[in-house]
Amino acid sequence: MVLAFLAENPLEHIVRHPMIQRPADLGWLTQGGKITLLDSHILMMMLAALLLLLLVPVSVRKRRGTGEVDALVPTGAGNAVEAICEYLRNEVARPALGEYTDRFIKFVWSVFFFVLTVNLLGILPINWIRVLGAPIGGSATANPWITGTMALITLGMVVVNGVRLGGRQFFAHFNPGPWWLAWLLVPIEVIGLVARIFALIVRLCANMVAGHVLLAVLLSFILSAAEKSIVSALGVAIPVVPGSIAINLLEIFVALLQAFIFTFLTTLFIGQSIVFHHHDDHGHAKGAQAH
Repeated sequence: MVLAFLAENPLEHIVRHPMIQRPADLGWLTQGGKITLLDSHILMMMLAALLLLLLVPVSVRKRRGTGEVDALVPTGAGNAVEAICEYLRNEVARPALGEYTDRFIKFVWSVFFFVLTVNLLGILPINWIRVLGAPIGGSATANPWITGTMALITLGMVVVNGVRLGGRQFFAHFNPGPWWLAWLLVPIEVIGLVARIFALIVRLCANMVAGHVLLAVLLSFILSAAEKSIVSALGVAIPVVPGSIAINLLEIFVALLQAFIFTFLTTLFIGQSIVFHHHDDHGHAKGAQAH
């Protein structure tokens, strides 16, 4: 029965499954003349957000004791959460954001834990559970529409905070050369900004799809052999099953790595739009000349 279910579509675990749709005509935004209000990927994002809202506060409240010192020491999962938050603040956010670290650190933490939770939930083989007649599961971050939306949020943070905090310097960095080269440099810088945001979409989406596709390919070997005989299927399964286990373990590492990379690049792009060192560089140059 399991083989029959998987034989229908080896990629069943990663494709999105619509649950609630309504007729709509928004051009290329609505495929098939319908707009999706709820699907398996949206449900997985809602589940990830719910888990974070329920588990993280409970975890960070656990302390080693009630004493003056013990009340400040986290235990269990809270210890890991605090260590990750501390690392992201000191090693990722502070070098990129400088004096603005405290303004954006909550956003940085939220991005990391949300992407990580969605990635990890996508690894779980829970597509046998059905909601509203459709299976759930799959990596929401393997959907380019979702990663595109997250990248647009990053673009909004870059532009809005660049204008709000960087002001004139934010616009000046689009023309790093003499004013008479603005006609060439400004379009290049704008294209570079869009390209960086596009890289966020492709990098996260492609890496999350790759592992699932590879597993589907390995599974197809067993299914193809099963069409000939059970003995052939068992012979193919002997090397394929350990390989699939190894790939699953690799996917756990990739889920963590891609969450970190997405968070790092998001922080870096925001920092580039609000942190400028022109004055500091001039100050160091003057100091060097004085000596």
